Amino acid sequence: MNIENRQSQSPPPGSVSSTAVQTPLSLPGGDARVEPPPPAEKSPPEAPPPSQPPSVPSVMIPSRDPNAIYSGGGISFLTGNSNARFTYGYCSFKGKRASMEDFYETRISEVNGQMVAFFGVFDGHGGSRTAEYLKNNLFKNLCSHPDFITDTKSAIFEVFRQTDADYLNEEKGQKRDAGSTASTAVLVGGKLLVANVGDSRVVASIAGSAIPLSIDHKPDRSDERERIEQAGGFIIWAGTWRVGGILAVSRAFGDKLLKPYVVAEPEIQEEEIDGLDFIIVASDGLWNVLSNKDAVYIVQDIKDVEVASRRLIEEAYARGSADNITCVVVRFEKL
Repeated sequence: MNIENRQSQSPPPGSVSSTAVQTPLSLPGGDARVEPPPPAEKSPPEAPPPSQPPSVPSVMIPSRDPNAIYSGGGISFLTGNSNARFTYGYCSFKGKRASMEDFYETRISEVNGQMVAFFGVFDGHGGSRTAEYLKNNLFKNLCSHPDFITDTKSAIFEVFRQTDADYLNEEKGQKRDAGSTASTAVLVGGKLLVANVGDSRVVASIAGSAIPLSIDHKPDRSDERERIEQAGGFIIWAGTWRVGGILAVSRAFGDKLLKPYVVAEPEIQEEEIDGLDFIIVASDGLWNVLSNKDAVYIVQDIKDVEVASRRLIEEAYARGSADNITCVVVRFEKL
């Protein structure tokens, strides 16, 4: 059973900005290229005069409003186990950036008689088209792989590489380069497979402790630097370490001008869900200002996962995140 489409929108957390701790960030971690910083965000509107009725916090914002916070969630029982279930909530916010380049996906489907769930966060750079392409195609391509159920790990690796190749083929007519990270969690039966490309991140709570299930792909990682240099590339400091002085992540989808140094080969980690309390999948707009431990601490006592995901976004914004902020929270429960 799957209950979804519980979506809500609300105004940006304007009340937060007055008490925000402004954390200095020379360059947003998810911004791939060295560009002028976006214009400063306008101050939130002042409260209405006393003669007007007070505003209602739950008022719905039209979907065309780019500043709305989008959130929702769902619930599903685990295949073959009516005594266990998972709930998921998601939240996404443009934040202080001039445009929105984050996308996310939450899907539950049946593949060859097996229930599978997919949760992904895609943080675009140089535009949103790569991240949007991944939202629309990555899970579909996984479901179409003949070994998705029988050899899920190999299927994920092959599909990530092939999806990147397909995207680059469609990009041949584009003049401006673009790319995206991808952090995904795939639930098949009683196993969770986390696949990561870039610097979005998946963190788990296991017995109350924050355990990273992915490692950020940064150019200054010794193994990543070695791989790039062996391929004929280089990294230099330009506000942060960047591939070719341009890209602040060492793996990504797209970025055709930086191939073969920047690749879409995922690092994959497998976990049994029996030991998991919950997982958080989020873009670096969250992780730039929240530690793994802080994020787990915020979520652990909030049973409603949509509320938990919104709380994470609000906290990241309050701490001065200068990027788009998107997260998905998945909680595993025994009834």
